[in-house]
Amino acid sequence: MAKIKTAVIFGGTAQEHELSLASAAEVIRNIPTDKYEVICIGITKKGRWLYYPGGVEEITDGNWYLDPDCASAIISPDPIHHGIVTIENGEATVRRIDVAFPVMMGKKGADGTIQALLDMAGIPYVGCGHLSAASCMDKSHIHMLLDDYGIKTAEWAIITQRDINNIDKRCDEIAETLGFPVVVKPAKSGCSIGTTIAEDMKKLIAAVKIAFSNDNKVVVEKYVKSRKLEVAVFGYDNPFASYVGEILSVGKKYDPTEVKQSSGDDLQVPADISNDLHNEIRAVALKAYRALGCKGLARIDFFLTENGDLLLNKIGTAPGMRQNSVYPKLMQHLGMEMPYLIDKLLEQAIENAEKSY
Repeated sequence: MAKIKTAVIFGGTAQEHELSLASAAEVIRNIPTDKYEVICIGITKKGRWLYYPGGVEEITDGNWYLDPDCASAIISPDPIHHGIVTIENGEATVRRIDVAFPVMMGKKGADGTIQALLDMAGIPYVGCGHLSAASCMDKSHIHMLLDDYGIKTAEWAIITQRDINNIDKRCDEIAETLGFPVVVKPAKSGCSIGTTIAEDMKKLIAAVKIAFSNDNKVVVEKYVKSRKLEVAVFGYDNPFASYVGEILSVGKKYDPTEVKQSSGDDLQVPADISNDLHNEIRAVALKAYRALGCKGLARIDFFLTENGDLLLNKIGTAPGMRQNSVYPKLMQHLGMEMPYLIDKLLEQAIENAEKSY
């Protein structure tokens, strides 16, 4: 039986570039090679797309793009090709792809951009569709959608470019509504990039300017002292949620550019909470997953406040895939080790696409 041609897409221009490389290397190491043929497509920090025929070690150390056998590559939006076009010595070659696994975070990776291109190409892919990915990436959109579904989030406000000329007035309004401290975030950046906690008006205005340097829209949330709880969700028509985990070192700042650090380093599974709360969190995670139209996989973060309020913090549609990242670590506690998890993600992506196209 012919192997399933699987494109692993990694890298990109976002600040999470190194995290993407580390996650992609882990995915490639764990893909069942008796079933799948891996085709590597890397995107450099400058945005150049390359077909990469080399080993996984060079992806890990970041030198993959120096391989002399790399060739320019594009995903053809024409579904008749159903794959990538590589260009070598002025000659174009079409390589058919059966399924893609975009292991990319941040802008132009987890924001629906790659997903929309794959949709145009008619290529099945692991993860959420372009609209769902875009909605989950935009913190203002996710607040509005979750509000509509009655899912609690932190109190919040938005600042747009229209407010820039009256930024002092807008910050006054927000401070009056939310008080201090507040968390200031670029609306569409990945991880915690450009995020600042502001304890007074001067710091709020400075934080807003930092956030605007990363995006054209800013979300301000009321700071809540809380425990940080995590749920992994898997599936399409009948998704299921993992056990609830807890990040124990809430105060430690996670740097997505530091590959030696993992988001799951301080994850405890299961979290030390009651069975009733455990079931409630899993139910809310599934409700949010369905409300945002997620499919495939998502990591859902919650805050549990000192008053016992459960607040949904964010939905990550492109979670890290290293062994010690939160998503695979939570799935491992369900008995889904990496090779099995990756196999099932690819299987379900193909099955779902057969229903969609």
